[in-house]
Amino acid sequence: MRKNAISLEVLVKRAPLAFLALASLTLAACSSGGDKKPDSARTEAGSTTSGADLTGAGATFPFPLYSRWVSEYQAATGVKVNYQQIGSGGGIKQLQEETVDFGASDAPMTDAEIASAKGGPVIHIPTVVGLVTIAYNVPQISQPLKLSGPVAADIFLGKITKWNDSRIASLNPGVTFPNTDILVVHRSEGSGTTYIFSDYLASVSPAWKASPGKGKELQWPVGLGERGNDGVAGRIKQTPGAIGYVELAFVTQNRLTAAQLQNATGQFVAPSADAATAAADAAVGKLPANTDYRVSIINSAGSGAYPITSFTYLLVYQHMTDAAKAQKLRDFIKWALTTGQKDAVTLDYAPLPSTMIPKLTAKADSISGGGAAK
Repeated sequence: MRKNAISLEVLVKRAPLAFLALASLTLAACSSGGDKKPDSARTEAGSTTSGADLTGAGATFPFPLYSRWVSEYQAATGVKVNYQQIGSGGGIKQLQEETVDFGASDAPMTDAEIASAKGGPVIHIPTVVGLVTIAYNVPQISQPLKLSGPVAADIFLGKITKWNDSRIASLNPGVTFPNTDILVVHRSEGSGTTYIFSDYLASVSPAWKASPGKGKELQWPVGLGERGNDGVAGRIKQTPGAIGYVELAFVTQNRLTAAQLQNATGQFVAPSADAATAAADAAVGKLPANTDYRVSIINSAGSGAYPITSFTYLLVYQHMTDAAKAQKLRDFIKWALTTGQKDAVTLDYAPLPSTMIPKLTAKADSISGGGAAK
């Protein structure tokens, strides 16, 4: 198995109920290379789901949780949902081409992407809150590393190159750092994790916002590229002096250490489900009543909020041609938004704020079927 795919060990630990039911799906994803599949593989996503009541494709970031949901939902209702992890960009493309019933993405669709969707208006439905951590390997220090946003950005820009740099030391009084090089590790392929992380850096650093900016794929100024969250985590674990960004579960599974980050209120906060939900709560309170939820909750100003948090989305057409599928999709989404939320914390995600659920279930209810006007 190539190292860029989510490992079977990780999947077994995070989604044991789904593992056997989805073994063939997982193995196919592993053999194809993680977040970014070849175009030929992407175009086949809609044609390899025979027997499913609903088909979906997209982001790898929430795949362990979606796997658990698929298994539990089928056991409870008999409805089979086939979800393939082909990356956020692939999920958007499949939805645009109407080869799946729903897409999934960590990055919301742009206006141009929505305009190119063949099925008409697209609804974004957040399903869970995810965390991206800054993980590091500095054996000489035992206290948790504290970083501010601007200092983190300068590390990934290559402006801070030594662990004993005064800007790092000033945030960590009493800690003695080694005079060793910093090795930045980043993703070598397009990914939703990169989108979330670069959204954060762009929000705290004008220099980062100018270049390389925000996106699923970047021109990295420094560092070593690795494929997949597990590739980045593995390189950090093996390399003293390394630092990189990974989804929280990969810190847990690889026994890495994650930095405490200074949030918008000045607090240093460790990544956790509670801290992610606090970020979402603070951000949601400021959203307009009729929002389409294509919003960033990065660097939320809430007390105790972890700053690198993001919604991950299901992408659905508001008007589906098949009335029966529309009903099944409405029911599955509403189950995920209610019963399914209990699985989030156990798989290193954060549940959605309770205040969002009635609004999102109402959005799900707005999905129509049977050839409604587009």
